[in-house]
Amino acid sequence: MIVDLPSTDTSAVNRTMVDLRESAGAVALGRVLTLLIITEDGPEAEAAIQAANDASREHPCRVLVLARGVRRAASRLDAQIRIGGDAGASEVIVLRMYGPLADQGGAIVVPLLLPDAPIVAWWPGEPPVSPADDPVGHVAGRRITDVSSARSPSKALYKLRQRYHPGDTDLAWSRITSWRALLTAALDQPPHESVTRASVAGASDSASADLLTGWLASRLNCPVTRIAEDVPGQGGQISAVRLERPGGAVELRRLDAKSAVLSQPDQPDRRVALSRRTTRECLAEELRRLDPDDIFAEAIEAMPTGRTRSSKKVTA
Repeated sequence: MIVDLPSTDTSAVNRTMVDLRESAGAVALGRVLTLLIITEDGPEAEAAIQAANDASREHPCRVLVLARGVRRAASRLDAQIRIGGDAGASEVIVLRMYGPLADQGGAIVVPLLLPDAPIVAWWPGEPPVSPADDPVGHVAGRRITDVSSARSPSKALYKLRQRYHPGDTDLAWSRITSWRALLTAALDQPPHESVTRASVAGASDSASADLLTGWLASRLNCPVTRIAEDVPGQGGQISAVRLERPGGAVELRRLDAKSAVLSQPDQPDRRVALSRRTTRECLAEELRRLDPDDIFAEAIEAMPTGRTRSSKKVTA
């Protein structure tokens, strides 16, 4: 069910929500959090709503979408309420803001927040300079950005590091969960030797490769080299990770969008599943924890300041 409320205010939206609960049986019971999506109005907003709807099947929530429209227009708030099949396991309130109102999202969302429920803010587009200081991010306990939408994902991630606050995270972190799991499992097998040196190869603008390098540096306490491969415009690409140990190297190399090869000393090469993760999967993972992610904080702090250039091509 979709209900449109043109030229409205938050009081009218709240009254309509109450009426819908009474007439259609749509209730907020069981909602575990409020997810705030801050985006520009248009296709980007719809893509974010779809990802949130899919993630809500694992985390039932109220989704408040702050869709910023034309700034030069007259001040106006158009609302749309989606429940039932149009909202997954959530209830979606889309607030399209025009004119000066487009920059007043923090004040607008407060009356619509679920009482006593954690608040998570998500910027699927260009991230703010400092998520914690943003008017909307200020009311959220967790703040999720996605630097892959920035012109230079790697530079955007380093800017976020400079203004990091507990509770900040980025989808570049959840995109490397499978890499981290496979590498950890490989090191858990004999021989249990310390890693003396490591390297991460990936596209020059890959924020995920930067984070993976930082994670290895923070966990292994050894030199970790970030190899920047000259393949512009492929910010999510990681091609290989190599961990040097006295008994031989462990290497994980991507083959294609769904698989990789794991090489270990005295063992045949193994083909392992390594699918690229969707935005929905990454968002659902980030919503599983509502407290600050200390491991992410250590990884982003340990990201390298220098890189080794390589002319090798990224294969996938």
